[in-house]
Amino acid sequence: MQYTIVTGMSGSGKTRVIRYLEDMGYFCIDNMPPMLIPKFAEMLTAANGKFNNIALVVDIRVGEMINELVEQVHELKERGFDCVLLYLNADDETLVKRYKETRRAHPVDNPNGLLASIQEERKMLEKLYGAADYVIDTSNLTIQELIQELKKIYSSDDPAHAIEINVMAFGFKYGVPVDADLMFDVRCFPNPFYVDALKKKTGNDKDVQDYVLSSSSAVTFLEKLEDLMKFMIPLYIEEGKVSLTVAIGCTGGKHRSITMANKLAEYLQSIGYKTNVVNRDIGRE
Repeated sequence: MQYTIVTGMSGSGKTRVIRYLEDMGYFCIDNMPPMLIPKFAEMLTAANGKFNNIALVVDIRVGEMINELVEQVHELKERGFDCVLLYLNADDETLVKRYKETRRAHPVDNPNGLLASIQEERKMLEKLYGAADYVIDTSNLTIQELIQELKKIYSSDDPAHAIEINVMAFGFKYGVPVDADLMFDVRCFPNPFYVDALKKKTGNDKDVQDYVLSSSSAVTFLEKLEDLMKFMIPLYIEEGKVSLTVAIGCTGGKHRSITMANKLAEYLQSIGYKTNVVNRDIGRE
C-alpha cells in the first residue's frame, strides 16, 4: 500500500495535485487530521487490498495539529508502509497574487494582513519542508508543467501504464457518444446486416469480422488507424491525459464498429496499452 501525504503552502497547488492523483486511481482525502492517519491506515489494511494507493492532504487548515504530521509520517514508514511526503511550495509574491485573484481568505488569520499570514504559515511549516521527500516549487509553473513534475514522481517506468484506453463501438442511429475523445466513421465499409447468415450476429463473431475485413479498404483503414494511434497516444500521455476514449461508429453499432473496435483493441493491447472494449449499442436493435 502506497501513501502520499500532500502538504505545503496554501495556494501552492495542492488541489491540482490531488486531482492528478485521483485521475491516477488514488483514493484521496482532503484535510485529514494527522492524529487520525495511523487508525485510518489500520482500517485500509483490514480492507484486504481494496485500496492500494492513498493520498492525504494535510495542511495548515488543521491548525497546531500540523506539528504532529512529521511524527505520523515516520510512524507509517516504520510500520512498513511506502509513504511519500510531498511538499508544495511557492514564493511569497506568487502566493499573494494568487490569493488576490481568488479573493479567498487565508487559513492563517494574521491581523497584519495577507503577506504576514503567508509568512507565518511558512514558519509553521518549516519542519515539514525539511522532512519532505519531494518539494515542488510552483511559483513559475503552468498547470501542464506541474503535471510533468508529478509524472517524474508517480508515473510508471513504462509509459504505456500511464493511460487507460477505452475503444467504444456505437451506432450513429442512436446518437454520437458525448464522452469520445476521438471518433471514426466506418459506415463506408461492407455491411453484414444485408447478409442473411450474418444479420443476427455481431462483430464479436469471427465470420462477421472476416466479412468486414474482406474489403481491402477496410484493412487499409485499420492499418492507418493503428498507425495513427501509435503516433498520438504518446502525445496524450505527454500532455498528462490518463484516459482516452476512441469511438468507432457504424449505422447500428452491431457489426462493422464492433469488428473495428475489437481489432484496434487487440493491436493496442499487443503494444502494451491497457485497453477496454465497450459495445455501447449492442442489443438495442
